[in-house]
Amino acid sequence: MTNNSILPTENEAWGFWGTMGEQAAAAWPIAFAAIQHATDADDHAVRAFLDSRHGRHFADEVSNHLHAGASLADAIAKATATWMGWRIGRRTSRETGIPAGLPYLTGFVISEGIAAEATRD
Repeated sequence: MTNNSILPTENEAWGFWGTMGEQAAAAWPIAFAAIQHATDADDHAVRAFLDSRHGRHFADEVSNHLHAGASLADAIAKATATWMGWRIGRRTSRETGIPAGLPYLTGFVISEGIAAEATRD
């Protein structure tokens, strides 16, 4: 269950924030809320995902939609829908331990959340 907090980035140089550049401050809370809503992940897992290399790739997808003319909110919504539509395949499952068939977004948010939790204590 989520608590719907939007945590600040811990990685301004890389991940989603670093990739979004000058739009990062505006994009972060929109992306954070969209991902949290789509995946029902806790706030620490969402931040871990956005701060990771997967967050960087998510930002690339947002940028693709921005370049196609979408507003920031629409670009994030479209990127979220795209990542929720992709499924974890057998190869990725073997490489990451994420169960096959999960949406990419859900799988990688959970995976990054577990990795971050292991280093938090």
